[in-house]
Amino acid sequence: MDDEAITIKLTHDQAFVLSDWLYQVIFQSDDLEGIVRDRAVWSPIYTISGTLDTTLSEIFMPDYAERLDAAKERLRADLHGDPEEPTASGRDADAAPRAHGIDRGTAGRHSESSQSG
Repeated sequence: MDDEAITIKLTHDQAFVLSDWLYQVIFQSDDLEGIVRDRAVWSPIYTISGTLDTTLSEIFMPDYAERLDAAKERLRADLHGDPEEPTASGRDADAAPRAHGIDRGTAGRHSESSQSG
């Protein structure tokens, strides 16, 4: 397998919220092993976390919590249309939005299902 780098683009709000979540999981809860059992996954998690931490200035600002709450509200509104609605974890699994149109493990087969109808 080649080691060609892959670029992932996130909005600033997405990066900020993800950075906070990663910090909570890795450093405050000390439960990364309980959440991510395969240690091979830890390498990209630490890389993403480190990149976000060196990119985001908000993590050093005194109004961090307020900025984080505002970013979360905007992301919820983008996903669900109303920032006051419960998050996907409080909803039906079918109601949760999907990030992409194919299921894991079906790469290469999604065109067959879309052409069958």
